[in-house]
Amino acid sequence: MDNMIVLLITVVMMAIIFDFINGFHDAANAIATVVSTGVLPIRTAVILAGILNFAGAMAGTAVAKTIAQGFAEPSTVTQMVVLSALLGACIWNLLTWWWGIPSSSSHALVGGLAGAVVGHAGFSAFYWKALGGKVLVPLVLSPLIGFVAAFFLMVGILWLVRNVRAARVNQVSRRMQLVSALMMAFSHGSNDAQKSMGIITLALLAFTAAGHSGLPLWMLPQKAGQVPYWVVVACASAIALGTMAGGKKIIKTMGSKILRISPLQGFAAETAGAVTIMVASHVGVPVSTTHCINACLMGVGASKRLSAVRWGVAGNIVIAWILTLPLSGLMSYLIVKLLGVLVGNV
Repeated sequence: MDNMIVLLITVVMMAIIFDFINGFHDAANAIATVVSTGVLPIRTAVILAGILNFAGAMAGTAVAKTIAQGFAEPSTVTQMVVLSALLGACIWNLLTWWWGIPSSSSHALVGGLAGAVVGHAGFSAFYWKALGGKVLVPLVLSPLIGFVAAFFLMVGILWLVRNVRAARVNQVSRRMQLVSALMMAFSHGSNDAQKSMGIITLALLAFTAAGHSGLPLWMLPQKAGQVPYWVVVACASAIALGTMAGGKKIIKTMGSKILRISPLQGFAAETAGAVTIMVASHVGVPVSTTHCINACLMGVGASKRLSAVRWGVAGNIVIAWILTLPLSGLMSYLIVKLLGVLVGNV
């Protein structure tokens, strides 16, 4: 078998592993609140979240197109660049998972891609303007929108149920939270799984741009911006299985350390987060589901009183957000340089 095809297969497998890691790393995004409020046991919650992750991932490819073509010209990217980006992102994801910090898998991947591209082709080879418009602006806006939406949604719900018995409110809100958790899982798949779809498509585009052949046409993008169907199915399956694998460390952080929540608060947070993420997926913006749901949890807590949110824990999470892009980029930069010395630029 041709060495370039072997390398491409390695890259594809690494992307699928990243997608799986993304699933269990971000499992808490969809199910932390529904587990912490006792609406569902954790095993049932992760199975349902995995199924809805798969469905969401199959719903579109706008974010994948952004990753594949929005940050670097495929002709300047090699398989080693893509592999280095994935390795750097995976290392950062595993470290933050081990520490129980809900960092962003999305930003780890984009940061890894930036570091690998710069390490291989220089600073000017990466589309920094796109990084600002597609990543840094949403980095600020998506949590802010989620926070505000959750805050006012919670205030509105409390006003609507002000004269309803507390027991009745709790009973109905538990059912409502089940629906909102499934919405959150669907939105998570619709955005996060597409990042791996995009990175695999970028590897395929780089493979063809370099003049290599030997793959059947159905495996390759047939036109600009197209994501092959097998890539969609593979990434949807990987993130679903990863979600089902769990993520208890981060569930504990998000479900209890940031804010002690009720089912009604969980419904408001998940609904606001799901809507924010699905809008971003529709327009092709790779936002962080982690950022969104954390901000929504803070929003519902702040609607009650500011002291209800454990701002010290929230502050530590914000620091992790800030560090993700540069540190994952640095890791990938060092990896692509090391691979260049060991095996050359291929």
